[in-house]
Amino acid sequence: MMRIETPWGPWEAAPLGEVVALMRGLAAPWWVAGGYAIELAVGHAYREHGDVDIALLRRDQLAVRRLLDGWDVHAAVVPQTLRPWALGEVLPEQAHDIWIREHPDGPWRFQLMLDEADEQEWIFRRDPRIRRPLAGLTVEQDGFRRIVPEVQLLYKSRGLRPKDEADFEAVLPLLSEGERRWLDEALETEHTTHPWRERLAPDAPDAPDDVRRREIA
Repeated sequence: MMRIETPWGPWEAAPLGEVVALMRGLAAPWWVAGGYAIELAVGHAYREHGDVDIALLRRDQLAVRRLLDGWDVHAAVVPQTLRPWALGEVLPEQAHDIWIREHPDGPWRFQLMLDEADEQEWIFRRDPRIRRPLAGLTVEQDGFRRIVPEVQLLYKSRGLRPKDEADFEAVLPLLSEGERRWLDEALETEHTTHPWRERLAPDAPDAPDDVRRREIA
């Protein structure tokens, strides 16, 4: 794994398999997110990963904090800052990004993201107008769950970093008509205009052949 220097100490991400093995101890739902979720959907490695992202619902935060008892766990409660997350503490609503390492002198090893939900409906934390059933948020693969690519791409759509563009390019040809339509509508809701929307159109070169044929017909 690559080493990344940050203002809060270095990142040396743990292997994905090690993080998954740890998270298997959590009874609440959780899933692989970030670039690894896209890579798993694609089916092969195509870039390096600087971190490992695991997501779960905010309502299960105390359960995951108990699982991580003995680890050094920090939360980004205020933007651009990290502070320790105490065992038993309920984080404020604005906190959704959590960094984890074995001990204070070591590198950060993986990241937790807290997602929002209302009963059985997932809510996009940046725009609560964007929702979908929790049952369709993740899929099982290799004995654990990963977030579906169209939702992960929505999270990645704001920054358009080189790695986000690489993930979009890698998984775009694999998106179904319904997945493309969902992402396009979500991008329209959050951004109105977005450079990915043209690539998601039914007549785009990357559209599946059956989708283009229906558009022509």
